[in-house]
Amino acid sequence: MLHRIFLLCLGLSVAGSALSCRWMDHKFKQLSENSLDLLEMMAHNSTNSTEDVEVSFPEDLYSQTSKAAAEDKLALTVQVLEEVVLLFEEDHSAASWDERRLEDFLNVMSRQAVGLRSCIVRESHKRKNKKLRMYFKRLSRHVLHQLDYSAESWELIRKEIKGHLMRSDLLLSSLLADN
Repeated sequence: MLHRIFLLCLGLSVAGSALSCRWMDHKFKQLSENSLDLLEMMAHNSTNSTEDVEVSFPEDLYSQTSKAAAEDKLALTVQVLEEVVLLFEEDHSAASWDERRLEDFLNVMSRQAVGLRSCIVRESHKRKNKKLRMYFKRLSRHVLHQLDYSAESWELIRKEIKGHLMRSDLLLSSLLADN
């Protein structure tokens, strides 16, 4: 936890420097791959029996954002990363994940969020998207809480988050291709 706070403070000091978006060119892909690998490794220690609970994602967010300006893409991705960190900090004691691997995953996610946030110039793009925030609240309430934070509920969350990280990666990869 202290490590993530340190990274956040470090990121805030970097945000005002000349590094701004060079971070994305040099670090984004590496951290994105690392977070997906860690999330995949977490599956090897979890159960595969999941209950049929579904929380539908507002699909229009990705489709609208894919056609939007670069800062809109960055802002949505930053919010996804921050929401993921908050979600995974909930009671995960029933999940059979290696605690160190989970901490590594959360640290990588936090580093990505801080780095990407440093690329957002306009303050208006730093506001939270309400639809996205409500979606993550529903994941918490309807999947985790409703299923008593069970290993099965965490496996559902892990799979759902993997899909979002892959979509976010695609969204931002389009920015790297444009540069």
